[in-house]
Amino acid sequence: MTQDATASDPLLQDIPAQWHPDVAAQIYENESILAALVFDLDSQLHFVRGVVLVTEHRVLSRAPDATWQSWHYQPGLAMHLHDHAGVGHLDLLDDTGRLAHWSFTLAHNLHAIRLVDQFNIHQTSHVTGEAPVLPEGRRCPSCKAPLEPDQDECPICTKVIHTPPSTWTLFRLWRFAKPYSKQLFAGLGLTLLGTAASLVPPYLAMPLMDEVLIPFQNGKHIEPMLVATYLGGLFGAAVLAWGLSWAKTYILALVSERIGADLRTTTYEHLLRMSLEYFGGKRTGDLMSRIGSESDRICVFLSLHLLDFASDILMLIMTAVILISINPWLALVTLVPLPFIVWMIRSVRFRLQTGFEKIDRVWSAVTSVLADTIPGVRVVKAFAQEDRESARFREANKQNLAVNDRINKIWSVFAPSISLMTELGLLVVWGFGIWLVSKSEITVGVLMAFISYISRFYGRLDSMSRIVSVTEKSASAAKRIFDILDHVSSVPEPTQPVKLERIEGRIELTDVSFRYGNREVNKGISLTINPGEMIGLVGHSGSGKSTLVNLICRFYDVSEGSIKVDGVDVRAFPVADYRRHIGLVLQEPFLFFGTIAENIAYGKPHATQAEIIAAARAAHAHEFILRLAQGYDSMVGERGQGLSGGERQRISIARALLIDPRILILDEATSSVDSETEKEIQNALENLVKGRTTIAIAHRLSTLHRANRLVVMDRGQIVEVGTHDALMAAEGAYYNLYQAQARNMDVDMDDAKDRRRDDE
Repeated sequence: MTQDATASDPLLQDIPAQWHPDVAAQIYENESILAALVFDLDSQLHFVRGVVLVTEHRVLSRAPDATWQSWHYQPGLAMHLHDHAGVGHLDLLDDTGRLAHWSFTLAHNLHAIRLVDQFNIHQTSHVTGEAPVLPEGRRCPSCKAPLEPDQDECPICTKVIHTPPSTWTLFRLWRFAKPYSKQLFAGLGLTLLGTAASLVPPYLAMPLMDEVLIPFQNGKHIEPMLVATYLGGLFGAAVLAWGLSWAKTYILALVSERIGADLRTTTYEHLLRMSLEYFGGKRTGDLMSRIGSESDRICVFLSLHLLDFASDILMLIMTAVILISINPWLALVTLVPLPFIVWMIRSVRFRLQTGFEKIDRVWSAVTSVLADTIPGVRVVKAFAQEDRESARFREANKQNLAVNDRINKIWSVFAPSISLMTELGLLVVWGFGIWLVSKSEITVGVLMAFISYISRFYGRLDSMSRIVSVTEKSASAAKRIFDILDHVSSVPEPTQPVKLERIEGRIELTDVSFRYGNREVNKGISLTINPGEMIGLVGHSGSGKSTLVNLICRFYDVSEGSIKVDGVDVRAFPVADYRRHIGLVLQEPFLFFGTIAENIAYGKPHATQAEIIAAARAAHAHEFILRLAQGYDSMVGERGQGLSGGERQRISIARALLIDPRILILDEATSSVDSETEKEIQNALENLVKGRTTIAIAHRLSTLHRANRLVVMDRGQIVEVGTHDALMAAEGAYYNLYQAQARNMDVDMDDAKDRRRDDE
């Protein structure tokens, strides 16, 4: 392989360019690189740079010190990939043991998956002697790397392309406008009549000039009735045009506001139906911008600019008909600037499309800084990072300014050029009209009427050219909203839902696996939890405990296997109905802005005051609530500010108690509070877990003393199941966890004693 061929290989685009000659020197003439992984961690998890390659014949690796190793395919050679606590690990083994080990951050996990797939294909081919068989539909046509089953494009080869919005996207808004079609057609009819009424005055001005004013200049007497008739006609046309314009503006403004409200509501409701996976890849400020400012921009477009555009079109058509009826040759001269105007609109339209789409993305970055900083202002102040956040905002604002400057530069040339074209067109009409008057082909009145109509005609052309900017902005806004509406939730509603009245709480997990993006989080989990049983989930951070709970709650759907409740797959239940039977108490309880009573009754909005108080008593929250100035009517600040962590947690427990769930999830419910508060919360939990199927996650193993069984997880798998005594006797993974935690507690107690002696 030559250096140039190596450098152009799409599989090597992430490998540092200075390595390409070295890589090319290692590749035989009869082989090619099938997969590549740049690893970035050493055995001590320090950042380094190295590469692993797979070809048709062997595995190659370049260590950080630039030494190369090579292993040819042979019986017994195997490659294992796994990840733990945010770090990926790749092992090459044979019958004698481990030959090589590589570590990498999970940003490179997709490349590692492809590398292992290619290795397995060609290792199997070497052992069996058969030609390598690639799985159908999982091969990239460009780089030949295997694709995931749900992937249509290769992430290695495909760059992110921001498709500019099309103005045709605006036609998709018809689904929101359809319920108001009668009002829309009424508004269109009023627009037609109003435009016709506005075209009457120039037509009446023509006989007023030829039959009254010019004859008067030539010495003839003015007939008062004739003048009164023409002036009355002008006045009546003006009043009629005003009335019709008011009516159509009012009707269409009401309709556009309702379309905008429906658009916001539909988008918000669709967002709420999205899975947690969707929100994991989105920024809050961006979503807020789409639902708020983007829908408002569409509303303004529909209520004002689209109405003006419709009026402009009708005015142009009607004016053209009148001009042709008055004098065809003069009407033809009127159209001279039109081709130039159309050419200019087409020349800037695409640049405006891409520009406004960039403006929307940059503006969402500005709002995202605000959405990040304002809720986290306590952290900002605690670490004295006001200057840093100000710099972030200035940088985002600077980018927004730069993009807007580029668009304004285009528009500043375009708009005046259109105005110049229309003025030149008017000048041509004046010149040609004067020539026709000199030849006695038309009268002065005809020319004046013509000029009046032409002024309106060119004015409408100028207005239509300016609406290009507004239309492209609205198309960009519509695209960003429909990007949300077109997204299908990864936790879909069942097509034939199973009716859910009441559940017993038996949970069965069968060969459950889950992938988050390209990372395998849980794999091959099988577990049965009996009704009313309490299960404790323990393990290191990153072992997959919280993900398993999220799968049971159906915040995500399993990639493989199944989860059944009372013998029915949870995917067969309506999502909302199923979750009403689950109570969730999180490590960091989230409280909404509102009263304490409203927060307790969040899962049961129509609960009575007696039910709310009973839940608060059971959660050991009633006493501290009564000590507040307004008791249950005391306002809770955003995210529960004004309450301690233990108080927020007990309100969260009361919230779970009120809905009387059959399945209870406790996710590190006491890990963030002190020992005294933990006792209060434990007493509250005693009431909460009675008679319920309970799954509790806890780092403090001592908090799981009531659990019927403990489930020990490691690297996304269940490694041990049993009671505390049985697992301690086995001296396995749980034993090691318990001993390590006990040693840490002893160290903490010794430190506390030392501090007390120092104080004394």
